[in-house]
Amino acid sequence: MDVLITVLLVVAIALVFDFTNGFHDTANAMATSVATGALKPKVAVTISAVLNLAGAFLSTEVAKTISGGIINEGENGVDITPTMIFAGLVGAVLWNLATWYLGLPSSSTHALFGGLIGAAIIGAGFDAVNFGVVLSNVVIPAILSPVVAGVVALVATYAAYRITQQAKARGSDAGFRHGQTVSASLVSLAHGTNDAQKTMGVITLTLIAAGYQDSGSGPQLWVIVTCGLAIALGTYLGGWRIMRTVGKRITDIHAPQGFAAETSSAATILVSSHLGFALSTTQVTSGAVIGAGLGKKLAGVHWGIVGRIATGWLVTLPAAALVGGLAAWAASSSPIGLAIVVVLALAAGLAFFFLARRHPVTHENVNEVDEGGREPVGAGAGAGTGKGTGTDGAAETGTEAGR
Repeated sequence: MDVLITVLLVVAIALVFDFTNGFHDTANAMATSVATGALKPKVAVTISAVLNLAGAFLSTEVAKTISGGIINEGENGVDITPTMIFAGLVGAVLWNLATWYLGLPSSSTHALFGGLIGAAIIGAGFDAVNFGVVLSNVVIPAILSPVVAGVVALVATYAAYRITQQAKARGSDAGFRHGQTVSASLVSLAHGTNDAQKTMGVITLTLIAAGYQDSGSGPQLWVIVTCGLAIALGTYLGGWRIMRTVGKRITDIHAPQGFAAETSSAATILVSSHLGFALSTTQVTSGAVIGAGLGKKLAGVHWGIVGRIATGWLVTLPAAALVGGLAAWAASSSPIGLAIVVVLALAAGLAFFFLARRHPVTHENVNEVDEGGREPVGAGAGAGTGKGTGTDGAAETGTEAGR
């Protein structure tokens, strides 16, 4: 009975993570389309939610990587307990909420892996983690994917402006906006094939660890359906804070750049999903937006914002691992320890929610940025607006990005 209760807790918080993944990553698919006016905000998130749900049914390769690759199997099965998985998910969810509040497009994928790795190390030792799989299927794709997407977006943007004579050809801008409807939809579909599977993999890993499912088997149908619905619901609710950062604060993006960024992101994510690489769709999209900014002559990239995003990427996995490890230490000690972790996690989650309500970002003000910031580095006369760059470092991310 104790094992069953823990498994139910894991399934519940896994779906909560999937939900936060949805609204955390809405920006990946729709930020550039909303920023350029190609799609209205509410229409964008509706399309994204439907296609995220559809994408969840297209593949299970990433789910198998998580359920049967990251955590080693010992003589008695998987070297991790449902309680440890629950603790790892606590670390992932809290990191997602913290970066959402700050408007920081960090990686939900790395938050998940960090939480699980930290909990596994504390609960079962370093041998419980297959660091070879972590390196080949997580770390290397994390390094290469944003670079690949950025280079492709840079070349595509440069070609788009050359072909359309700096996008002044009659109807070219409108054509790119129509194209963004298709490319943004493709990113949403790709996101569903990659990110929804991560939660499927975690729930499957839990069922295997608890003895409710055979080792090496894939996610069951009910797992696929519930995970798809959870990420779709999260996507529909927006994630406007991060959408503002990706769409307006990295670079002053226009329709040709948005189309290039979205198509390069979708291609990178779909190929990785087919290969079973659990990459960060956030990193792919952000890299593509940076590349699109660099691909336009005289366009500017706000390197201060990029620097803070990159810092977030670097600390995501270890930060989530630290929280997951502490949660595993407390939760594994006794039922009282598990109850304490549940209460503290709920309190922290509610705290981020109420803090965010002080400076709400909605579909009505997602494209608004503050005036008075310095011009982006590399911007020429008349290029970019210089909005929303600011000078006050990390504090700006939590205030200006939250307005």
